[in-house]
Amino acid sequence: MTEPDPAAGWTIREARPEDWPGIWAILEPVIRAGETFTWDRDTAEAEARGRWFKEAPGQTFVAVAVGGGDGPGDGPADASRAAGEILGTGELHPNQGGGGSHVANAGYMVHPAQAGRGLARALCAYSLDAARDAGFRAMQFNAVVESNFRAVAAWKSMGFEVLATIPEAFNRPELGYVGLHVMYRKL
Repeated sequence: MTEPDPAAGWTIREARPEDWPGIWAILEPVIRAGETFTWDRDTAEAEARGRWFKEAPGQTFVAVAVGGGDGPGDGPADASRAAGEILGTGELHPNQGGGGSHVANAGYMVHPAQAGRGLARALCAYSLDAARDAGFRAMQFNAVVESNFRAVAAWKSMGFEVLATIPEAFNRPELGYVGLHVMYRKL
């Protein structure tokens, strides 16, 4: 668990089974939109839960609101948040099995109302620490949609580099075929 950050208004901890409704409330619209994740847009809730919750050495985690919007640094957009409300979620797991199991993979989703506040970067930082603590030597993102400019910029600022871009590997509903980046960084 990260230390609560009153200025940011959240803390990050391992997910619990009772967190699922809040997690699903974030995952479902992202999955249905089909803009940034490679999951089928009609993925059922039970399947999503099975795919999102990970076993050790993997981990599923959540960012939860602290202070209910009345702490220092909380702005007007935060006033309606209840303490404990799930603002974002992430998961990490081995990228491959066997001889490739020392490289982690991770994914993150943030509630749209939290976009642009640094929460995705905080979830990534948490996962990098958790992966290092679990004995992983590196982290690889297999499918970062190249037109997801905010994510690409965030991951680059976190030390990831684009190793390759697979042209037209992702079909976005609004943009059509765009590339998928493979991104990597050592831990």
